[in-house]
Amino acid sequence: MVFHEVVVSEDSRTVVAAVRLRPLRDWRRRLRLVKRTLDQIDPPVGVVDGLRDEMPSADLLDAAQGAPAYPTAPSIVEKVREVAAHPDGGRYSDGRGLASLRTALALDLSDDYQAHIPEEDILITAGSNQAFCLTASALAAPGDEVILTDPFYFNHDMWVRIDGLSPVYAATSAGTGQVVVDDVARRITGRTRLIVLTSPGNPTGVTASPDVIEELADLARDRDVVLVLDETYRTFRSRPGPAHRLFQRPDWPEYFVSLHSFSKDFAMPGYRVGALVGSPLLLDEVIKLMDCVAICAPRIGQEAALEGLRSAGEWRRRKAAEVAAKHDRFRNVMSESPGGFELRSSGGFYGWVEHPGPPSETDSVVRRLAAECGVLTIAGNVFTPEDRGFVRVSFANLELDQIDDLGERLAGFSR
Repeated sequence: MVFHEVVVSEDSRTVVAAVRLRPLRDWRRRLRLVKRTLDQIDPPVGVVDGLRDEMPSADLLDAAQGAPAYPTAPSIVEKVREVAAHPDGGRYSDGRGLASLRTALALDLSDDYQAHIPEEDILITAGSNQAFCLTASALAAPGDEVILTDPFYFNHDMWVRIDGLSPVYAATSAGTGQVVVDDVARRITGRTRLIVLTSPGNPTGVTASPDVIEELADLARDRDVVLVLDETYRTFRSRPGPAHRLFQRPDWPEYFVSLHSFSKDFAMPGYRVGALVGSPLLLDEVIKLMDCVAICAPRIGQEAALEGLRSAGEWRRRKAAEVAAKHDRFRNVMSESPGGFELRSSGGFYGWVEHPGPPSETDSVVRRLAAECGVLTIAGNVFTPEDRGFVRVSFANLELDQIDDLGERLAGFSR
């Protein structure tokens, strides 16, 4: 094991830290790393990958990363082959994304939300995570506050901190998992710029009710802040009909931003394609940021997403129904509280599960689940300000019979 000195600058002070690195050619060389990243958690999925490497892979149930277990839609695979062979297949697209993709997505969203959403209000990004990061950077400056639900999606919290913003956590109901709008209202100050909600939730799986979403939008409008709604899992929501009616309001671009992803809809997370729906004024500023970090979303991924919208609609609906069936099986299995694990909420891709150990021992429980039960999960303490004794289980990663196996393995967990 090799350690090297690293100089960490905080304002005018200098801190020397020892970190494990690969051997450097010149051991006297120093890296000036900054606290805004040093203070962040390691990528949670990367931590799980480390556990996976330690375990016999043949016997693992991977209920960790939220990604479709099934392959990309066949029509998309064929389109990717065609695009890859085309002379223009590797070229940049316009900064806003392929016009054909924005038009197709505008039609898809308009149908889903029963409202007219023009392509001028859509920008294609390199994944929904990028859409969030660039939106936050365009709407908030260092020192501003961003209200997140508790639990929150870990990458939202990480980026808020990395960008010099201050996260403020709003409560969710212990019974329903819905965000408590009155608590959000109490936490708005003169420094608040954004209210962030993910629905269906990550990690809780909870689908926010249209009424709650609209109450948050009213609050954002009245208090001069912006509601950012991450709708990555919209295809897998538990309620029929539009997720909300905000796009039917003529003034929605003044206080509302909607984020989307093609990763889950068409099983293509590695293609890195998402979308931001918002005011053209906001999109103009986001393009400046995107030009510095990615230029544009990957063209081949955009072509894949376009093909999905054109030809894989029935495939998408069928896969969503399969995930819903997995959710039903998961809820049934967890109703027995196997091994003392209690399901507190679920939906979309995830179950939010309270483990039987002391709340402060979540990391140990996750490691023991992997080592003793062959079950990979993600520690819930990366989704909350402090350890509450939860794990996130991605039931969508599993087949139906594997969900039954999951229950048996959890039942064998030794407290």
